[in-house]
Amino acid sequence: MYSKFQRENLNGLSQKEASEILQKEGYNELPSSKPKSVFKISFGVVQEPMFLLLVACGTLYLLLGDVQEGLMLLSFVFVIMGIEFYQEKKTEKALDALKDLASPRALVVRDGETFRIPGREVVTGDIVVLQEGDRVPADALVIRNNNLLADESLLTGESVPVRKREYKEGEIKFIPGGDDLPAVYSGSMIVQGNGLVKVTATALNTEIGKIGKALESVKEEPTQLKREMGILVKRLAIIGILLCILVIALYSISRGDLIKGFLAGITLAMAMLPEEFPVVLTIFLALGAWRMSKKSVLTRKPAAIETLGSATVLCTDKTGTLTQNKMTVTRLFNGTDFSKVVSGDTFSEPFHEIIEYGILASQVNPFDPMERAIINIGDQYLQNSEHIHADWVMEKEYPLSKDLLAMSRVFSNTETKEQVIAVKGAPEAIFDLCHLSNERISHYEKAVAEMASEGLRVLGVARATLISGELPSLQHDFDLEFVGLIGLSDPIRGNVPDAVMECYNAGIRVIMITGDYPVTAINIGKEIGIKNPELFIAGSELNEMPEEVLCERIKTVNIFARVIPEQKLKIVNALKKNREIVAMTGDGINDAPALKSSNIGIAMGEKGTDVAREASSLVLMDDNFASIVGAIRMGRKIFDNLQKALSYIFAIHVPIAGLSLVPVLFADLPLILWPVHIVFLELIIDPACTMIFEAEKEEKNVMSRPPKDINEPFFGAKKIFFSCMQGIGIFVTCLLVYFIGLKMGYSEKGIRTLTFVTLIVSNIAVILSNRSWTYGIFKILASPNKAVTWIVSGAIIFLILILNIPFLLDLFQFEKIGFAEFIICMVAGLFSITWFEIYKQVKKA
Repeated sequence: MYSKFQRENLNGLSQKEASEILQKEGYNELPSSKPKSVFKISFGVVQEPMFLLLVACGTLYLLLGDVQEGLMLLSFVFVIMGIEFYQEKKTEKALDALKDLASPRALVVRDGETFRIPGREVVTGDIVVLQEGDRVPADALVIRNNNLLADESLLTGESVPVRKREYKEGEIKFIPGGDDLPAVYSGSMIVQGNGLVKVTATALNTEIGKIGKALESVKEEPTQLKREMGILVKRLAIIGILLCILVIALYSISRGDLIKGFLAGITLAMAMLPEEFPVVLTIFLALGAWRMSKKSVLTRKPAAIETLGSATVLCTDKTGTLTQNKMTVTRLFNGTDFSKVVSGDTFSEPFHEIIEYGILASQVNPFDPMERAIINIGDQYLQNSEHIHADWVMEKEYPLSKDLLAMSRVFSNTETKEQVIAVKGAPEAIFDLCHLSNERISHYEKAVAEMASEGLRVLGVARATLISGELPSLQHDFDLEFVGLIGLSDPIRGNVPDAVMECYNAGIRVIMITGDYPVTAINIGKEIGIKNPELFIAGSELNEMPEEVLCERIKTVNIFARVIPEQKLKIVNALKKNREIVAMTGDGINDAPALKSSNIGIAMGEKGTDVAREASSLVLMDDNFASIVGAIRMGRKIFDNLQKALSYIFAIHVPIAGLSLVPVLFADLPLILWPVHIVFLELIIDPACTMIFEAEKEEKNVMSRPPKDINEPFFGAKKIFFSCMQGIGIFVTCLLVYFIGLKMGYSEKGIRTLTFVTLIVSNIAVILSNRSWTYGIFKILASPNKAVTWIVSGAIIFLILILNIPFLLDLFQFEKIGFAEFIICMVAGLFSITWFEIYKQVKKA
């Protein structure tokens, strides 16, 4: 039916013309927040505590006359700025890619065919197809109108939708607001009907652009994880400040040197400061969302990534999500006989009328797969016959509603001047509209049951004729005649049974919600492996069911049939009352309340409306059930890797803080760490948490363990305990090396060198060990991670340079050590993770 556009001289622009206009006018978008400049990023770094501590240390060294060390520390500021700049740009790039995917889409007519493109690529002169639930991409004139109603509250402040009419030649200027205008405006929402519009203005030339009202997103509330991290960082910062003051006081009293006391205190503050926490959280969630988009899942709300790992129930539509959304008409019933429709076979005359009126009752340019299937069968068998009425003029449409699941379209027959009414919809709605006897209804219901038992989706078709005159306000007032039934098949997607099994292994229930008959739903349920497929609740039963009864029955029922979108909210609320964490799919305007109410709303990207997309947390770009399961897998992986990164940060800060504090407590012990050592360690820690762990592969058991309790803290006491135990293991090992060095009579610089080498090797070992909390170290080393190779190699090369270049030896207050001593320190460092490796093996057993 796309050729209908050519017949109506609505070819639209050519792709070449559209490309030229786009190049001339630019993208159809309002100015948004600009990416952070180098200056802005630098200013952000200047405000960070670590920067201020570095500047304070550098200044103190200069005051002490130690110019080399002072300048070295101040130069590290630029290194940190470089790392910050790289991380900011990486995050920004990921977010920009997501923003492009998230922009509203538009269905445009170009070269006589329809194309779905990003709204930002719409140009002046484009013909746009608008349907219920679409956001208008640009200012435009209405050239075809079918009950078009638009919500223009974003522009006018009026919440009541306004009616539209078709544009008449010669009309010039219109002001937004009020009914019966022939124009639609960028940013408004189509709430009913459909139509064709011709774009007159884009970007800043639109009404919304002229008044400079950017479509800003609602300010996001901080997620549970961000709040938890904020509290943790504050507590650690307070402990760090108190210990810093204690160290300054103790050092000054025991050693009589206030300036060096300040240096020792600042060193401890730098060691305690968990400045990586917020950076790691931001980068993981941004890059995680970007990685999910590569798997056809768009993240609209970062909190969804956190919640994915806790999902216990996945409620899914059938059509297009579990099935391929490739509807084909496979069986017809004309009231007496059945006919199988097989491609290439003949199509007998007694069944032509069903398709004729099915086509008339469908949209001219259908987006609905069932309507497309009906039109395709007409194109295949009825072209150039008396059953195709391209010359008939449509006068009125009675849209589908939740009270009556049928739609009627009224046409003027150009030959007889009669009005012809074509109706299609749910069989029970058609039986009701035709006012059939109970005997007839019973006969036709048997036909419906037979078709449904084959897994077919069934539609009823009816017709009526009127002598031209005033049309009734209700479809019930037509004297309709039953024409027949259309059975449509939609095969399930090949990867769905495996994906359903994966959900069950991961402790996630799968619930199918469909508008189909129970028999059809049960067949599909058995085919994909849903548990208890013989148990179902029908929409009519659901309507009357008290919430308490539903809460009880929903514990075992996994199929809901003959359900309308408004009833999804009742299902979601019942599941939530049972303390389930619910992921819900939806695509229409009426799905929006359920999507918003669910813990994770998932909108369809291909067939979903903009309203559904805006109410959701995630958007499924390919409408595929397996992609939802892939998103849950990815959500769990991101969650795991974030925990590993934060565990590592905790683990490595414990020995750094301990080694900064312990020597201060005893006046005769040489200090191990000074600011320059902390900075060197930070240059390993920062990239390790944001690059190594973010890129780490998922754990083998990621989808074979139950969902995480939503109320369980992300980084609870158990995780903190194990992280601290790892840190204590490193701390004890480094202290042993320190005291053995003292015992053996090494100089202060020698002891510092041995202890620092042990600390660096322990740091590398704990990075490698924390890459997996289930695999042993040898299996971890065998699994590739490019970031590990670069960062660990870089750390080892720099350590070798520091130990061999005189200038760097002086700067770090080290002295040259022998190869045997280096090997002993390496063995000691690697030994620090032994207990954790044993724990992993015991836990696995």
